[in-house]
Amino acid sequence: MKIYGLQKMTLLDFPGKVACTVFLNGCDFRCPFCHNYGLAIGAEQPVMEEEELLRFLEKRKGLLDGVAFTGGEPCLHNDLPRLIARIKAMGYAVKLDTNGYHPKMLEKVLPEVDYVAMDIKNSPEKYAVSCGVERLDMSVIEESIQLLKERVAPFEFRTTVVKELHCAKDFEKIGPMIEGSENYYLQGFVDRVSVPFGNLHAPEKEDLLRYAEIVRPYVKNIQIRGVE
Repeated sequence: MKIYGLQKMTLLDFPGKVACTVFLNGCDFRCPFCHNYGLAIGAEQPVMEEEELLRFLEKRKGLLDGVAFTGGEPCLHNDLPRLIARIKAMGYAVKLDTNGYHPKMLEKVLPEVDYVAMDIKNSPEKYAVSCGVERLDMSVIEESIQLLKERVAPFEFRTTVVKELHCAKDFEKIGPMIEGSENYYLQGFVDRVSVPFGNLHAPEKEDLLRYAEIVRPYVKNIQIRGVE
């Protein structure tokens, strides 16, 4: 498998672990607020092959605890289970970031993965527009949500909140979608040069707090990231 980016150390991407982050290319969504749009559309070049990544991990034993896979969408890659198994055999914990649109692959890798973070883009009525596509099958998203709910190992749902895309009514729908979950995180949109579309803005802190209160009855733990 080709690797399209490597952050050699992070304390943020894998809860409770000192990890590296591995970036894979390709995504079936075109979210207008995406920070890795070049990866999503396949415009980036690989930075290394799989074997070079494994050599890097061999040298970092004792310094790193885990490996976080992100993208793009990692679950697009048929070789993902094999690579995860090789990394687990080296003694590393593995985290997976996913958009939830590939439940069959998600189900395949879940026994080997130590932590999953799945994006909840928006309420069902606004899911497609938030993903930058004309239409999508919400039953596929719901299947992935259910797979994680039935899982024993830790996972989180998270929503990147964009002022132009989200309102209180959306979170009234999101709450029931993820009801019974352990962890849900709201994170305000942050504009970057890599974001494909302009004129998007972060929500006000007061709005994030209000949205959190709407969802709070449905989940055990809800937090806002990136807001002091």
